[in-house]
Amino acid sequence: MRRLLRSRPTLTQERHRATDFEIFFDLVFVFALTRIIAFMSSPLTFLALAQGLLLLFLLWYSWSPYVWLGNQARADRGVVRAGTAVAMAAIFVTALVIPHAFRRGGGVVDAPLALAISYLVVRALQLGLYYLVTADDRRQRTTLLRFCVPTAMTDAVLVLGALPGPILQTVLWGAAFLIDAVGGRIATNATGWLLRSPSHFAERHGLVLIIALGESLISVGAGAGTAATRGSVLVAALLGLSIAFCLWWLYFERVAPAAGQALGRAAGLRRGQLAADAYTLSHFGAVSGVIFIALGIEQALEHVARRGHPAGAPLSWPSTLALFGGAALYLAGRATLLRLTLRSLPPAQLVAIAVAAALVPAAQALPPLAALGLLTGFLVALCLFEWVGPGQPVPATSAGSNVALPGR
Repeated sequence: MRRLLRSRPTLTQERHRATDFEIFFDLVFVFALTRIIAFMSSPLTFLALAQGLLLLFLLWYSWSPYVWLGNQARADRGVVRAGTAVAMAAIFVTALVIPHAFRRGGGVVDAPLALAISYLVVRALQLGLYYLVTADDRRQRTTLLRFCVPTAMTDAVLVLGALPGPILQTVLWGAAFLIDAVGGRIATNATGWLLRSPSHFAERHGLVLIIALGESLISVGAGAGTAATRGSVLVAALLGLSIAFCLWWLYFERVAPAAGQALGRAAGLRRGQLAADAYTLSHFGAVSGVIFIALGIEQALEHVARRGHPAGAPLSWPSTLALFGGAALYLAGRATLLRLTLRSLPPAQLVAIAVAAALVPAAQALPPLAALGLLTGFLVALCLFEWVGPGQPVPATSAGSNVALPGR
């Protein structure tokens, strides 16, 4: 233990890539994300959707700081690995209690308080480790100390919000995350963050998105249940797979390489600001969109499996909003990434977001299988348009780019 505490962190280099230990950390994080689906679905209401969004924010700001930490020093060595492992355990505890995130009683510690404490532990560990790895960088330590102010305020409001009833808890936690996001950005605007390896940063965000897409397919199995051999259920399941494939293509085919190479070309404070604004913000929207779409697919499959035939009563408004609103949120996250990294945005992408949102009322009047088919058709049409259409983002092919994305 003494040797571990005395060991110095291994700082990363420009071409650093994601480590196996970080991917393991991401798996635990995405497991926690999928638990939010269980929370929102029992029962699914508009309030549950809003509370689920808050929980997504909580988890995102538990995970994102460790991407920055792993970009500064190797996450799989020494005291950084030990601290990250403890943080992983705290996120795992968070995942276990998420289905009861806004309920009181039933244990030694109420689930809301357990969530708040787990979040506090995760953030405190990251701040401590980041302070350790920036020992030779006065500018970064100044940024970190400023960042501690809104973080401490967030933690205090979170703990306070865990004590009253669910409605007031929702309001206070919403205020806490507003403090965290806006306050953190203001506090660090002057000095900024250092980003050592753009390839590592882009890769981590791409990996967590693709893991989320993979894990979202679990919702297909959960929705189908024991009725998976029925024809209508098989069709619905294949539509769910098609939706996941389209979401993958819309990000990884052109957008991810183009944005990653733009990040690699940036330098100094511009690179850190681009990473914080473009990647942290946009991928929250994209990952949240995947989770909401997975929730909608699960609800649709449960409906089809329960009735045993394609026709039937439409999905509820919250289920339809999760399905198509999630698609709009995903596309908005992707558009934000392009706008901030490439400083341009094809108008067709804004139209796609508007169309996804406008389809909510139409889909709500359709049987669940038809609603899934409508979303699949929309996403397939969007993929085809971007494949053959002009004015779409095309990654640079210059040999100077050192940004690598998953599967490339």
